Amino acid sequence: MKLELARRHWYDYMMAPRLAFLISTMDKEGRPNAAPFSSVMPFSGEPPRVVFASRTDRHTLLNARETGEFVINVVPIELLRELMICYKYFDRGVNEIKEAGLTERKSKMVKVPSIEECILWIECKYLLEIGFAPEIADHNLVIGEVLYAECKDEFIKNGDLDIIRANLLLHGEGLRWFTVAKRALGNDTTVLREKKGGK
Repeated sequence: MKLELARRHWYDYMMAPRLAFLISTMDKEGRPNAAPFSSVMPFSGEPPRVVFASRTDRHTLLNARETGEFVINVVPIELLRELMICYKYFDRGVNEIKEAGLTERKSKMVKVPSIEECILWIECKYLLEIGFAPEIADHNLVIGEVLYAECKDEFIKNGDLDIIRANLLLHGEGLRWFTVAKRALGNDTTVLREKKGGK
């Protein structure tokens, strides 16, 4: 079956599900904002960098430009209702964290608040934004320097994030949501031991 690329959000049914995040920001007047994103990924290990894609009209992007900071909050499936409230359109300056009944958490390295109910927080400095002509892309890329990251103790197992217990929220097509399977596949390096691969 040929997949239809003419759909505006073709990637939602070809490259999904993806982890769901709430990115919190603050405008120059100190008013917090939170919005859901799933086009977020690590960009560099050393130095630590992350990147997210944003429409140019989103308050998240406007705030990050103004203050130079943002926080990526990792969302468990229990916060789906609250995330959907943050998904709604609010006028700029409205505090979506408060509107969703969530709790602001003081961040360690940035002025932007984290979200207490999330399980992991990645505090970032806005480094660089890459914009594109309309015929190239309809989103800009925002690169952030990771200044600090922290996870709730109960979701750490043997020094790593316990994926099963964390019950992470995944974003599919449109308003479809998923979570991870209730079992881990383990750390199977059999193939790597059998034959050396190329770079």
